Amino acid sequence: MWLIGARGSVATTAVVGCAAVAAGLQPPTGMVTETAPFADSGLPALGDLVFGGHDTATTPLPKRAEALAAEGVLPYGLPDAVRAELTAADDAIRPGGPQPGDTRGDEALIDAFARDLDAFRRNHDLARVVVVNVASTEPVPTDGDRLPPSSLYASAALRAGCPYVNFTPSTGLHHPRLRAEAARSGLPYAGRDGKTGQTLLRSVLAPMFAQRALPVRAWSGTNLLGGGDGAALADPAAAAAKNAGKARVLADTLGELPDGDLHIDNVPALGDWKTAWDHVAFEGFLGSRMVLQTIWQGCDSALAAPLVLDLARLTARAHEAGLTGPLTELGFYFKDPDGGPSGLADQYTALTGFAARLRERS
Repeated sequence: MWLIGARGSVATTAVVGCAAVAAGLQPPTGMVTETAPFADSGLPALGDLVFGGHDTATTPLPKRAEALAAEGVLPYGLPDAVRAELTAADDAIRPGGPQPGDTRGDEALIDAFARDLDAFRRNHDLARVVVVNVASTEPVPTDGDRLPPSSLYASAALRAGCPYVNFTPSTGLHHPRLRAEAARSGLPYAGRDGKTGQTLLRSVLAPMFAQRALPVRAWSGTNLLGGGDGAALADPAAAAAKNAGKARVLADTLGELPDGDLHIDNVPALGDWKTAWDHVAFEGFLGSRMVLQTIWQGCDSALAAPLVLDLARLTARAHEAGLTGPLTELGFYFKDPDGGPSGLADQYTALTGFAARLRERS
């Protein structure tokens, strides 16, 4: 696994979690690929995963893990128990970019990132490398002459022959200049923007309203979060990219986007924890007015990390099985999937069907 944003909270939690579950120190809570429908699908074992990545941050992974434990994100003492794995992953992290003052153009940056991927594969004698973007959300690109950082990394993945997963709302492979390159690559790739909390709930509730013929009059929401993602989403342009995926789930399921706004507020004191409120105004029989309100409180990294591990294993297995192009069956994990149904139940059916398809190719 090559993680873009490799020293962030999600990446750190994924590395710690993988090592802890593989060693039997923690159960695989939240890992769908560790449930019965995925048995014998040929997925790589957690103990066989090797971690590296790109990041512009310099805090070593062991220190980052200690900070997360102090915040209550990771269990007390767990970073010490997997320190060797954290150190090994940190040793494989390379500088990301472009950083301030970097005068290299897009092609030079893509080549440099691709060389890092090739070196990682050779140095560790790996069968394959899956690139997963878990970096902070970037604004929607406005400079037509330059690729945004997420697309530079995505292009490097294609150039190095690596399957690619975008767990963020950032552009990545969705940039118009990369569409033909992705189609020619013969590689599997998946998603945009992991579905961990508020949108996960929306993908369950919206089909309920549609299936019960209850018109939704308005659907409003508020997110309070801190940490690196909260700071990044304080930028209105980055928040707009995030909100687009949340709105898409409602529009695709209900047939149109209901009235209502979605707000994202940065509350630094919350750290890696977040609270999401939804207020749904809907109409009942004979025009009766009703309301559903929900509150979701959770730890973003702990929600995301098992999904990141799932996606890497599924995409690696798809690559091994010779599958190419967008993996639409992985829409279960994304706000903005590459196709397929929008409701969570239907997406889960597609995902377990994908597991069976992989099993047939074992």
